[in-house]
Amino acid sequence: MDSRSAPTHAAEDSRRRELGAFLRSRRERLTPSAAGVAAGLRRRTPGLRREEVAMIAGVGTTWYTWLEQGREVRPSVEVLTALAEALRLDAAERQHLFILAGRQQPQHRAVAPEKVDGPLLHMLQSLVLQPAYVVGRRWDVLAWNPAAAAVFGDYGVLEGDARNIVHMVFTNPHHRRLLVDWEQLARIVLASFRAASAKYVGDPDFERLIELMTRSSPEFRAWWPQRDVAHRLSGVKHVRHPTVGAMTFEHMSLSIGDGSDMKLIVYTPLAEQNSIAKLQTLLDALPAERRSA
Repeated sequence: MDSRSAPTHAAEDSRRRELGAFLRSRRERLTPSAAGVAAGLRRRTPGLRREEVAMIAGVGTTWYTWLEQGREVRPSVEVLTALAEALRLDAAERQHLFILAGRQQPQHRAVAPEKVDGPLLHMLQSLVLQPAYVVGRRWDVLAWNPAAAAVFGDYGVLEGDARNIVHMVFTNPHHRRLLVDWEQLARIVLASFRAASAKYVGDPDFERLIELMTRSSPEFRAWWPQRDVAHRLSGVKHVRHPTVGAMTFEHMSLSIGDGSDMKLIVYTPLAEQNSIAKLQTLLDALPAERRSA
C-alpha cells in the first residue's frame, strides 16, 4: 500500500468512529417518551435502543449498528435526514452530523423572516469608524450602522427589493454614482450573487428578484445569462461621495456562524485620499439621533 494514502485512510477511520460515537450519544440522550416510543417495564438502556432508532428512521437495525460501530458504510443524504429527525437533532447537531458523514446538508428555503439578533446589532453599532451592514440570504440589507448610512445613504428610506444590494448596484442612481469603478464592481457583485444563490435555485423570492432585475437593468439583462461566478470575500472599493469627494475603503465579508446565510460586510477606510478624516466629517454631519441609530 502506498504510504502516502495512509493518513487519508486513518482520517476516514477517525471520522467514521466520531460519527458513530456522535450518533450513540444522541441516541442515549433521547428518552423513549420524547421519541414517541413506549418505554416498557424492563429497559436497561437510558435512551433509545438501536433497533428503535432504526425503526423510526426506516433503516435496517444491522446497518444502523454498523454505522454506530464506525464501519465502512456511507449513509445517503436521505438516510442522514431521517436519522436527524429520528434523533430530534437541532440545527447545529444536524449540521455536525452531515459534516461527519461527509455529506452536504440539503438546503431549505427559510420561510421565517430573517432577524439580526442583539449581539450582532451591538457589534455592528460598535464599528464607529467602519461602515458596516448585515445582508441576508438574498443580499437584502437587514441592519446597518450610522457610518454605512453616512457613506452609502440611508437604507431606512428604501423598502422591499430596493434595499437589496444587487438592486442598489444596478438600478439605484445614487449608489451607482458612488462607485468609481462601477462596471467592474457590478460584474463582481453579479458573479458573487450567482454563486451565493446556487443553493436557492427555484426559490420564488430569488426568481422574483432576478425577473425584476432583468426588466429593470439592461446590464443585468445582458450579463446574467453569461453565468459568471465568483467568491470574493474582500477587496478595495473606491467611492466618489457627493459631499466629501473621493474615498477608499478595504472591505471584507464575514459569515455569521448561526446556520443562516447572513453576512456582515465591513468597510475600513484607508489613509489614501484622506478617507478616515472624510468619514469623520460625514459622521459629524449626521443628525444626532442618527449617529447612535
